Amino acid sequence: MSTPSTAISQNTSKRVREITLGQAIREALAEEMRRDQYVFIMGEDVAEAGTPFKVLSGLVEEFGTARVIDSPISEAGITGIGVGAAMTGLRPVIDIMFGDFLGIAMDQLFNQAAKIHYMSGGKLKVPMVLRTTLGATRRTAAQHSQSLHAWVSHIPGLKVVLPSTPYDAKGLLKTAIRDNNPVVFFEDKMMYQLKGPVPEEDYTLPFGVADIKRAGTDITLVATSSMVQVALAAAELLGKIGISAEIVDPRTTVPLDATTLIESVKKTSRAIIVDEGYEQYGVTAELASVIAEGAFYYLDAPVKRMGAMNVPIPFSPVLEDMTVPTATSVVEVAKTLCGRA
Repeated sequence: MSTPSTAISQNTSKRVREITLGQAIREALAEEMRRDQYVFIMGEDVAEAGTPFKVLSGLVEEFGTARVIDSPISEAGITGIGVGAAMTGLRPVIDIMFGDFLGIAMDQLFNQAAKIHYMSGGKLKVPMVLRTTLGATRRTAAQHSQSLHAWVSHIPGLKVVLPSTPYDAKGLLKTAIRDNNPVVFFEDKMMYQLKGPVPEEDYTLPFGVADIKRAGTDITLVATSSMVQVALAAAELLGKIGISAEIVDPRTTVPLDATTLIESVKKTSRAIIVDEGYEQYGVTAELASVIAEGAFYYLDAPVKRMGAMNVPIPFSPVLEDMTVPTATSVVEVAKTLCGRA
């Protein structure tokens, strides 16, 4: 458990630069492909186009079309080939353009990748990374704006990663590629231009270790992915009225660092879970349950959940912005819990 600045200083005594989250993803992929000849990328528009978000731009020039492979429009086919390639010793990074399309690859991911190791008595493994996106407010409507990480977090056999900073994105992606299990890696499409400090030298970050992004004493804000930035903005506003908010980023929902979440709430006695997935039956419910069970006798107020509204994401900008938590809405809930409403 560490703050980003502490983690960087512990990992390296070398040069740190400010780069975007998209650049951090590209660096991680390039470094792992240079390190291991068995790593390759496959997906729709990953080569010449570099994906619609241009995150992979330049990789095909260095590694060629044998390792950066443009596929037909078939998420089921892409994922199935990835599972088979991983079972035979390769380390595929499968690119699913939008997380909304996971449903098309559901059998390959949930029934094959997640279960092969178990069903083969440990003789087979699937060291595959499935990269995809989440997040609303990009004006791409109901079929390209959902945050469906709760789906895969529900399935035994899959690891699930949700980076919130460029530093976390690079270190966690390198760990994912080296892992011998299938990993689903969610990148918020609105965060690719977010800048942050990232070491030049090689580093990895362990799964199942939450990060305290900001220390506080009055209330814990547990936030995932882009909601970490929302929580940090809320903490700044709360600080101006004398409320000290601690921000805890799980970084991985599977494995989950329940201990750090519980210990933070034991200290602050109040908690809000902020996540961009749908609130009903979602990640907020699971994390709230973990805290309620582990820190029950320390709570001075009920654990509150803030997720996306239980509606299809609207195309209308005004309506879309209302569907996900904001710094202002988090502040209002925190003030109520702290008796300052």
